[in-house]
Amino acid sequence: MKNIIVKKVETKREMDAFVRFAKELYAGNPCYVPDLDMDIRETFDPRKNAGLEFSDIQPFIAYNGKKVVGRIAGIINRHANEKWHTRNVRFGLIEFVDDPDVSAALLHSVEAWGKERGMDCIQGPMGIFDFDKEGMLVEDFDLTGSMVTIYNPPYYPRHMEALDFEKEVDWVQIRVDIPQDIPAKYARVARLSGEMFGLHVRKLTKEEAWKGGYGRKVFELLNKAYAPLFGYTELSTTQIDFYLKRYLPLLDLQLVPVIENEQGEMVGVAITMPSLSHTLRKTGGKLFPFGWFHLLRALKWKREEKAELFLVAVRPDYQGLGVNALFFNDLIPIYNKYGFKWAETGPQLESNVKELSQWKPLNPTFVKRRRCYKKPI
Repeated sequence: MKNIIVKKVETKREMDAFVRFAKELYAGNPCYVPDLDMDIRETFDPRKNAGLEFSDIQPFIAYNGKKVVGRIAGIINRHANEKWHTRNVRFGLIEFVDDPDVSAALLHSVEAWGKERGMDCIQGPMGIFDFDKEGMLVEDFDLTGSMVTIYNPPYYPRHMEALDFEKEVDWVQIRVDIPQDIPAKYARVARLSGEMFGLHVRKLTKEEAWKGGYGRKVFELLNKAYAPLFGYTELSTTQIDFYLKRYLPLLDLQLVPVIENEQGEMVGVAITMPSLSHTLRKTGGKLFPFGWFHLLRALKWKREEKAELFLVAVRPDYQGLGVNALFFNDLIPIYNKYGFKWAETGPQLESNVKELSQWKPLNPTFVKRRRCYKKPI
């Protein structure tokens, strides 16, 4: 007889089990890319996660007897609810064995937690912020994941549908082979955008990005470009500083083209880097004692053949003026120099036709459809 109990994570031992469970669940799965243990722990630490200034979060863990069989986090982003006029409780970091009693117990725990706080709808998987991992994989379970996306087994969507969850939005990712030569359309449009609108590529230094204030300008641009997109809430100054401290040291700024106009205003940015998928699998989610070395090696010396196209953002008044062509015109020769054979974007909303159409000259393949589910509570 089953004895499924869901508990709020309140002790260090329970948090250790929460962090460890995903690696136990996916042991031997070649497609799963683990999170860094420290990233999961810091998600719940107000000293480390600036998003907790305006969000509530509660981790839960499920037991069958003494055995851990699932985990989940409940999230209430007050800024998002105010902006979008909703009363949503989000669920994230969900993992569970293939047992409908376990998935039901986990999700019901978040529903009850949200309802106690005045929420009337549950949605997810989502994080506190749009740059957190979001969207349950519903296709292509045989493809390797990435450091910025969720991987899950094929049975997860079946459990969601059995619990009467419905699709809210879908994201897709784009795969492209890196061409040896810049496609003629990109080269032509890049030249015209320079001649007609005075647009040009600039590469920042670490000094400019941090002390010169350009790093903040990048995130301010992201706020403007992504403001209309599903679920997005603008980054606060504290969050911007947090992301800069965490991620700037990892970036090779040759892979981060910034587009400026004649007045020196930043109107576009593309954030790309070498893939760390295989490297993170080697580390097992741990930086110490040797995980940091594997990461540094993959970033600096022995890169994987895949480039990650994490973010592409264009200021709204410059969209459609050739900024994207400038990105590719700059990056394709650098990708070839670095030995990248192919690239993959982060999740992009299937409804964002303008964003998806920019990849057409590269003969894209659409992969890894993922879904945000919702249900009234």
